[in-house]
Amino acid sequence: MTTGIERPAPTLRVGGEDSELAARIDRELTAFNNAATGADDEAGLSVRVTDGDGELVAGLTGWTWGGRAGIDTVWVRADRRRDGWGGRLLRAAEEEARRRGCTEISVSSFSFQAPDFYRRHGYTDTGIRDGIPGGHVDHHLWKSLVADPAGTVRLAVLVELPDVEAGQRYEDAVLALLGRHGGRLERRLRTDDGRTEVHVIRFATPEGQESFLADPERVALRAALGDAAPVSQVLPVHDV
Repeated sequence: MTTGIERPAPTLRVGGEDSELAARIDRELTAFNNAATGADDEAGLSVRVTDGDGELVAGLTGWTWGGRAGIDTVWVRADRRRDGWGGRLLRAAEEEARRRGCTEISVSSFSFQAPDFYRRHGYTDTGIRDGIPGGHVDHHLWKSLVADPAGTVRLAVLVELPDVEAGQRYEDAVLALLGRHGGRLERRLRTDDGRTEVHVIRFATPEGQESFLADPERVALRAALGDAAPVSQVLPVHDV
């Protein structure tokens, strides 16, 4: 049964900055993310430095959510850029993130900005994006905010896939088993032809790695592939 009342057709409008739209979308996505993950502790993060006259010397903005932290912007006034304020901003933000229970922090920096600055402060590259004007790239960096406890195992695994489709399905399935053994997949990279993958994996203990390798479900999946099973080279690694 219909009422006979027609609703006006939706309209599409393209424009410039729209603070009302941005705020609404932010609220909607935050609600969606919270429902999907169970994490509802999203909060802004800022560090401000002012001089004796109240003028801004340096500042940092970012966020924390679900045990993760991120840096959006870092700025130091030109006349104070050799006074160490950049490092102090980072340390203050990292300490506050730890206080909020975060275990890692990430940041992006154009090649003409300060990727080396972040590397000097313990951040490691996780990827780049080409195509920035002037031939530059956007560097994505990450840092752990917790010291690895004794016994932590970190591995780089080079995986060759004789059968690409079957091998990728296998890797999808077995990597999903890591959590039950105290393992965590930090990075998964794949060559363009799909025949080789690189995994960076962390286990809380050597026993976790051993129990993962012996997991009956993993063993059965591998046996089912036979000669098409992936061939792996496992390398213990650490941050430098």
